[in-house]
Amino acid sequence: MRSSPEKVFEYFASYRTPEGDIFMTPDDLMRAIVPVFPPSESNLVRDGYLRGERSPGHLRCTPSELFMLFDMNGDGLISFKEYIFFVTMLSIPETSFTVAFKMFDSDCNGEIDREEFKRIMTLMRAHNRQGAFHSNGRRPGMKVGGAVEEGGLVEYFFGEDGKQHLEYGKFVQFLKSLHDEMVKLEFAHYDYKSRGTMSAKDFALSIVASADMKHLSKLLDRVEEMSNDSEFGKIRISFEEFKSFADLRKHLESFSLALFTFGKSNGLLTREDFQRAASQVCGISLTDNVVDIIFHIFDTNRDGSLSSTELLRVLHKRVRDIGHPTEAGMMNFLSCFWNCSKNSSSLLFRG
Repeated sequence: MRSSPEKVFEYFASYRTPEGDIFMTPDDLMRAIVPVFPPSESNLVRDGYLRGERSPGHLRCTPSELFMLFDMNGDGLISFKEYIFFVTMLSIPETSFTVAFKMFDSDCNGEIDREEFKRIMTLMRAHNRQGAFHSNGRRPGMKVGGAVEEGGLVEYFFGEDGKQHLEYGKFVQFLKSLHDEMVKLEFAHYDYKSRGTMSAKDFALSIVASADMKHLSKLLDRVEEMSNDSEFGKIRISFEEFKSFADLRKHLESFSLALFTFGKSNGLLTREDFQRAASQVCGISLTDNVVDIIFHIFDTNRDGSLSSTELLRVLHKRVRDIGHPTEAGMMNFLSCFWNCSKNSSSLLFRG
């Protein structure tokens, strides 16, 4: 069961006003979005964190200026509705946004105005599990008002007077930068000593961090085995290697199909097969070190063949949990697009 957005927000939010309202700090927001374990080179594990505990107390990286564009009133804190807007942005599939953008770009000049952007974001939020039932960012006990699609980021795109236009390319680049920022923050967390690399064990931890709890223990057993392997002790993973694996998640549907099809046909998935699928199907080159770590975790019977079902289950859960998209898929989005477009004036400006 996935936690409700209210529970996620309440769990990570650390700032409480005298009136009892709760807010996230920038660190809270990053911890809520990026699934991490304490880095193995820190003393956090020895300081009493339980096995399987994902919350390391503090994400080991600097606050992100990009994240703070979602801070609508510039107070340095993230409200619940700002959090909902953030996870909505993270969950936007580029294909869905492209369709909506082109439909609202009535004069086909590759630009939309502020109100058209709000309508698109209303559609995107309705396609997102966390945002679908929070059109105004309201929750019990929280004194917030105003539409979710307001504030810092809208001003960033459209200027203080709201009269600027947003180019399609600029928004797609912003989404790319947002996801790249998350990768940088996660890498910085595990690069505990600021060496520009992470240990093989930390890379393994980053992979299994989003695993379902019922499978997590056995995955952590395999990760822990790496501590006693001198060969893994010599391996350091660079940011480029880390980012390449993160990029693979962007092609997860086609990559999953490639692994499933080849596995069904040949019965085995070797390291070479895995690298070829990433390269030929997704255009991503994975180093031998990265593949060796993946196979150590997910070659369950140590026969040199990947247990792709376990790996894909972990990868799909991470992608699903980051944005909490609804289960109904594209048909739900298209239905919402039709209904919301007809009723946009009543959906957009409540609160």
